Amino acid sequence: MSQQDLQIRLKVEEMIHYAYTPLRNFPKAEKHVLSAEIRQCMFRLLRLVVIVNRRYHKKTTMQELDAELDLLRSFVRLAHELTFLPFRQYEIWARHLAEIGRMIGGWLSWAKAQS
Repeated sequence: MSQQDLQIRLKVEEMIHYAYTPLRNFPKAEKHVLSAEIRQCMFRLLRLVVIVNRRYHKKTTMQELDAELDLLRSFVRLAHELTFLPFRQYEIWARHLAEIGRMIGGWLSWAKAQS
């Protein structure tokens, strides 16, 4: 496992760890809907990071990883717009997502240069 792979995995795990507190504060009606969808999306993101790290041909899986991150961003933005997520928590979460996005972008650039 290279240093970049380890960093992105740690950042995703850190984001998941942070997200559990805001998700617990969602309204009861949304805990099993939007909250569950966000949680599943975060675990798919972590799963894809692990898979990309193990694959020889990474480009397609990296594109899936990028799409999953975009979906997670949309869910988090929606939660904020529906006022389930206070601005401060949204800001911190968005910072985590932006950092992960930059890492994925760098990883994608590296993969394109390798092929």
